[in-house]
Amino acid sequence: MAMSRWSLGGLRARPGSARLSSSAKMPLIRPSPMLWGSVAAQEVGGAGLDWANMSWDYIPTNGHVRHVWKDGKWDQGGFFRDPYMTVHILANVFHYGQAIFEGFKVFHTADGEVCSFIDHLSLERMTRGCRRLHITPPTPEIWLSAVDELVCKNVDFVPPYGTGGALYLRPFIFGSGPKLGLGPSKEYTFGILCNPVGNYYQTGQLQSLDAMISDEFDRAAPKGAGDVKCAGNYAADLDSMFAAKQRGFPISLYLDSKEGRYIEEFNTSNFVAITKDGTYLTPHAPRSILRSNTNRVLMQLASDMGIKVEERAIDFDKEVDSFAEVGAVGTAVVMTPIRSVTRGERKHTFDEPNVLRKLYDKVKAVQIGDDEDLHGWRRSVPVGNAQTVTTKSIYPPL
Repeated sequence: MAMSRWSLGGLRARPGSARLSSSAKMPLIRPSPMLWGSVAAQEVGGAGLDWANMSWDYIPTNGHVRHVWKDGKWDQGGFFRDPYMTVHILANVFHYGQAIFEGFKVFHTADGEVCSFIDHLSLERMTRGCRRLHITPPTPEIWLSAVDELVCKNVDFVPPYGTGGALYLRPFIFGSGPKLGLGPSKEYTFGILCNPVGNYYQTGQLQSLDAMISDEFDRAAPKGAGDVKCAGNYAADLDSMFAAKQRGFPISLYLDSKEGRYIEEFNTSNFVAITKDGTYLTPHAPRSILRSNTNRVLMQLASDMGIKVEERAIDFDKEVDSFAEVGAVGTAVVMTPIRSVTRGERKHTFDEPNVLRKLYDKVKAVQIGDDEDLHGWRRSVPVGNAQTVTTKSIYPPL
């Protein structure tokens, strides 16, 4: 049975982090009056897509949810059918880069419910990032209302249980007000879009990759914004990513920018290793590594399984020979095993995933309700009332 509360279970929230509980009072946040069009009553999988053969490509859905903060307050928000928005040419996001995004998944579970998975951790991380970039964050109430409204109005695009797919949700926030000089925007737009996605591994089997050390590039400064899921961090990663691919490596691993010695993270994923003595090992660099929510879940599950968990500085050259298994972890894939890591002329190889495979299977089972959710990571979305709803659109109905 899905947990209807937001709880970190064994994961500890940092002081001041945003949280919701079952006793949180919800404000009356409703879509604005309809202009044109409507979304009819829906059912899981009603879009009739080829669920068994989906990948990570863009698929148009019924629409997205959007709110605007202006004059010191958030508006009531709305559901928009068209995937375009009008933004001022001097919007802060274009010139001074105030932009943060998140990502999590919604699943159709074994008991027939539709559940979000660890979306509270995405809210916490976005809130921390907003404070770092001086962006007004969405309130927990607006977040929860927007997630539920978006899912309810896109139930047709939730892949059915057993297909291996999920509805991926992408929250984003950016400075949308005009700003000529450097400074925080006076207006922010917060939105959430959704996109159905398939199992990253269509064969159902984990596929190992070869990685290289990115000695020619740094991802983040020791006291920079590497721990923020801001758009600029991903744009800056493109050059390193393409350089690795040109050398035949689909993924690269960054070391710290101060000494070029300590492991930080892969291009878009956290680094984890299972050492030869059976320890789950992952780097600790709180200002330069974006802490993966998936990694947080895996750490907790590893602990539940009696595996020793260490989060600390990892000296690559000194410790690489102690790694039995290596993986890259994140929302999209959950776990990608790393077969080897090459640095210069030296190639380090690792065993086939054994412990990592067990952890991967455990996460997948909890996500879809095949295994008990001991930590309150699933939250049931009330889609039972998904009936005809009003929407905004610049287009007349078909």
